[in-house]
Amino acid sequence: MAAIDKLQALQALTNQLESELDTARAAQQQTQAGATHDENKPENDKDTRAIEATYLARGQARRVVELEQALLKLNSLEPRQFPPDAPIALGAIVALEGDDDDAFWYLLAPAGGGARLELGATSMTVVTPESPVGRALLGRREGDDVEIRTPQGARECSVSTVI
Repeated sequence: MAAIDKLQALQALTNQLESELDTARAAQQQTQAGATHDENKPENDKDTRAIEATYLARGQARRVVELEQALLKLNSLEPRQFPPDAPIALGAIVALEGDDDDAFWYLLAPAGGGARLELGATSMTVVTPESPVGRALLGRREGDDVEIRTPQGARECSVSTVI
């Protein structure tokens, strides 16, 4: 197993969220401009183009705010190392091993759930405390058995590493 740099993982997640925020801002500005464009003015009382464009612009604006809040949460996270007997908490990088001895790596973060990070040869999934995996990991320790319930079914794993 290659060493995993927690700061590198957090920076990779931050970069990914910043990229998503840039894209969302551009989409929101374009959608907002389209919502107020002359071509979207209703031609009659049945024409809903302007209303639809306004709803879309509002949804884009909400996504921008969500990403800004996610970055604030992530930037406020103080990275720390976890001794072998410490319970898993926010900021932990955790390896789970299943029956097939394959390791699944997770970063327990306050935001960015579902993101995939590639750190050298290690692929890692970001989970939040609200996710099924995050809830299953919180408070566990290295060596504990964990049952993870997802829509795909339950999976038995063992916590092999906590960083």
